[in-house]
Amino acid sequence: MYRAAIACGVPLVASALLIAQQTGNAPKMDPSKFLTQPLVTDIYTADPAAHVFNGRIFVYPSHDIDAGVPPDDLGSHFAMRDYHVLSMPSIGGPITDHGIALDIKNVAWAGRQMWAPDAAEKNGKYYLYFPAKDKQDVFRIGAAVADNPAGPFTPQPAAIKGSFSIDPSVFKDADGKYYMYFGGIWGGQLQRWSSGSYKVDDAQPPKDQPALSAKVARLGDDMVSFAESPRDVVLLDEKGKPLTSGDNNRRFFEASWMHKYNGTYYFSYSTGDTHFIMYATGTSPYGPFTVKGKILEPVLGWTNHHSIVEFQGKWYLFYHDSQLSGGQTHLRNIKVTELKYRSDGSIETIDPYFQ
Repeated sequence: MYRAAIACGVPLVASALLIAQQTGNAPKMDPSKFLTQPLVTDIYTADPAAHVFNGRIFVYPSHDIDAGVPPDDLGSHFAMRDYHVLSMPSIGGPITDHGIALDIKNVAWAGRQMWAPDAAEKNGKYYLYFPAKDKQDVFRIGAAVADNPAGPFTPQPAAIKGSFSIDPSVFKDADGKYYMYFGGIWGGQLQRWSSGSYKVDDAQPPKDQPALSAKVARLGDDMVSFAESPRDVVLLDEKGKPLTSGDNNRRFFEASWMHKYNGTYYFSYSTGDTHFIMYATGTSPYGPFTVKGKILEPVLGWTNHHSIVEFQGKWYLFYHDSQLSGGQTHLRNIKVTELKYRSDGSIETIDPYFQ
């Protein structure tokens, strides 16, 4: 992991901690070294999905806990059990923690590990989408419903039929249709579905072959089912060819997000083991999408997961790092910073550290 960090250009303040965080000896970080500060400090939060509902910003993060589970490559130590909903009247304004919005003990089909969620609104109803392992330890995606964006949310009795893997992200297009993007490699099990059905073996394409793709499916009118079978989200290079499995600096790994700017669809995602947030653009919510550049450089804490939202005429990037815990990978905190576009629609790259 240390070598990977150096190769990717992780700032030295983070690189040194990639060793320390494996031993649990990471020191507390100097706040002045970070571009932004944690939005909440009384609980650990990650994977922030931000939306504007009723003129207020609502954030749906993972709720990190120290469950005492030894770390492994499958992410077993990310043993989250519930979700809190946060909200604020403006960027920089006071933040309200609305408490537990959904607990795993109330999800009949779920076994463990409630990972990165998202939310959507339709006709005055609010929907929380979340991944969790079922009783057979296979990741599925569930849906829960509330009358209030802060919850509490009532889960559906079963996971969404045809769903799998992790990191659901729901996008509402201008025509009123909703699309769910999802998928994550390694612990997220996406590679186990490459044959079309679940296989225990972790099969990855050869490095010179097209990389595994995120998935997209239009949601049904009920917002708790798929209206179609999931499709591949194809990412293309500058020559119009699919990114290969060996293109670790650009290929998809996890953390899908979709937004629209000036009529163009922007699909953004994490490269996972190389720690970048990249973006690609297209003319349809289904893609294909051509990779254009990097939104966010690596953060402290190994994982990188984000959302993008417009509020009061400006665009913002919500993301996380591990500043509060001194670099412990499973104890993270959410942050926000302004996202800026150039005149050609490209996005300026954000460095999470002061140089």
